[in-house]
Amino acid sequence: MYQPSLIIILQGRKVGYLGERVFHYDPSNYLLMTLPLPCECETFASPQEPLIGLALRVDVQMLQDLLMDIGDGMRTAVRPHADGVRSVALDDAMLCACERLVEAMEDPLHARVLGPQIVREMLFHALCGAGGDALLALASRHSHFSQIAKALRLIEQNYASSLNVDRLAQSVNMSISSFHHNFKAVTATSPLQYIKSYRLHKARMMILHDGLKASTAASRVGYESPSQFSREYKRFFGNTPSDQASRYRSGGLRIAEL
Repeated sequence: MYQPSLIIILQGRKVGYLGERVFHYDPSNYLLMTLPLPCECETFASPQEPLIGLALRVDVQMLQDLLMDIGDGMRTAVRPHADGVRSVALDDAMLCACERLVEAMEDPLHARVLGPQIVREMLFHALCGAGGDALLALASRHSHFSQIAKALRLIEQNYASSLNVDRLAQSVNMSISSFHHNFKAVTATSPLQYIKSYRLHKARMMILHDGLKASTAASRVGYESPSQFSREYKRFFGNTPSDQASRYRSGGLRIAEL
């Protein structure tokens, strides 16, 4: 699961998938994610030219402080259904700031003193770019986008519990119909499908990265029936948990991170 971030690729390239949507991010385009979404991705690199890049978490408090400083100078408007993930052209200003951040990180003092300022500058450039409306929506506590973002955080914090869609809607002060409509507009999926996807992705990381048994991972993400978990896992990923674990250990399967 990928948190709200700016992902900038300096060498190599990646392709992300969210449902039927496809996102390319490479030295010409960065990825802006303003919601924690269960994306799949492919990495295109080689031993001679390995993938090089960085990911910056979007600090909502820093974003709100920045908007206060900008004041009425912000021309971007909040769209009713801003995208939770998109590719944005990497302009010279953003690239220059990125290069200065990488240089600053080489020295602990520079990283501590200059790093936060450069990150703030990069957030400013993102606000002024094609993804500015999504960042504005994230910072606005009264937009539908922000309400759905709150619901996603609740799912992230309680995914192993018995999640009730009606209660999620109530927690963000939405009617059931409005919640379903806005949830799908922002995430491209229904609340129940999102919860299932989130649990399955979490379980896969536990099985492949932590070496847990499928039944243990199933229990930890909220499944009461191991057989139901195995069926849904195979339907979602195309292989059983044991098949994927074997391929992963043998090097025949790579689970790419953003």
